[in-house]
Amino acid sequence: MNTQRHPHVTAAATAADFLIASRQCEIRNLEHFLRMGRLVQSVGNLVHGLQRERGATNLFLGSGCQRFARQRDLVLKQNEQLASIFREALADIQHDLTDHPVSSPLLGHIAGALHCLDQLPEMRRRVAEQSASVADATDWYCDTIHKLITVVFEAAETVAEPSIAGLLVAMVHVMNGKEYCGQERATGSAGFSSGQFDSALSRRMMHLVEAQERCFEVFVNFAHEESLGLWQTLRAHPRELEIERMRQKAVSVGRFKTLDEGLADHWFHLMTERMDDLKKIEDSIESAFHHRCVERYTEARRTLAHQETLLASLEQRSSPATPVLVVCDNGVDARTVDAWAGDGVGQQAGRSIFDLVQAQTRRLRQMSEELQSAKEALEDRRIQEKAVLLLMEHRNISNDEAHRLLRKLAMDQGKRLPEVARALMSMSAVIGNQAAGLKSCRGTR
Repeated sequence: MNTQRHPHVTAAATAADFLIASRQCEIRNLEHFLRMGRLVQSVGNLVHGLQRERGATNLFLGSGCQRFARQRDLVLKQNEQLASIFREALADIQHDLTDHPVSSPLLGHIAGALHCLDQLPEMRRRVAEQSASVADATDWYCDTIHKLITVVFEAAETVAEPSIAGLLVAMVHVMNGKEYCGQERATGSAGFSSGQFDSALSRRMMHLVEAQERCFEVFVNFAHEESLGLWQTLRAHPRELEIERMRQKAVSVGRFKTLDEGLADHWFHLMTERMDDLKKIEDSIESAFHHRCVERYTEARRTLAHQETLLASLEQRSSPATPVLVVCDNGVDARTVDAWAGDGVGQQAGRSIFDLVQAQTRRLRQMSEELQSAKEALEDRRIQEKAVLLLMEHRNISNDEAHRLLRKLAMDQGKRLPEVARALMSMSAVIGNQAAGLKSCRGTR
């Protein structure tokens, strides 16, 4: 049996001190996410507002600024308030985020989102003056919305509590699915309003439908009961059959067949209703996230108070004249144990501290195992995005084409998308290292 010998612990640094510090660290993390909850909620509301603004802007520009002017003005006013609430929520948690940073990517994405929001007045001015095309406006709104959703994604990466992490994973995938739904609304509106879908527009529709389904598959795996019920209600709504019927028209009509241009308004109405229902699911998850944070925070404070009381009572007991070796299983390797030499720790006190440390070790190990699935879901999304960017760069293709190529590779190889994405990234790293080595060799000649 191997034994890891820890440094001698003086009265100023005991196992009990670090046991309490472990609980306090957990409480601080939960306090952080109680405050983070308001920011997450404000991001979701602002994203929904910007999605509505994007839709109204597309229709406004597409009609030569003859339609949707009043509706768009109303949306702009509402979004001014939503942006203000987002900035206030961010200001409330700024001290925590910047003075005690827990994630550099999170801070970077917040900076990116703020930069985009600072450009919002200029984009609106260009739309009003018709100096921005529908494509320009759509790309800008999509980029800004993506940056805001990524803030929630990166926040989920920093959670140490499994049930809270799972809810954030569910939320970020609903937000992403709803964003793809918004892009499908815009794509379908462009095709139906022009009376035809060319092959590129039809392929984009298919890509967006598939992207939504992938997001909602992950959501279902992590959703709580209420949000699952809302999702099942959405799927059973008669509107879904009508949307599917119109999708079939979009992907099969061909460029030489025409459609009734009046279908554009019907399509836009159906998809807007669908997005509003998805927002209800998102709100349900956000509410569950807040309640779970409060519940876990209350539980952690109660447990800390109990441990402090127990340890204080142990300190009042008489101490032996000789030190006692406290040995415990580290929860990782059965062949290895941790050992502390505790001056003045009696056998009963040592036994009690031993029990507390063992319980904490088992609990943290269980939390780590439960957290793993949430982290894997987040990492799968991250690695797929990197693989898509890699394909776009090396093949000089669009985002849609890169996604389509990645899916084809997965189908041809009979593997999951994340597996193929990881293989691509590994291959890229190897090729990159070989290229760098060849360049270095040439430089030495």
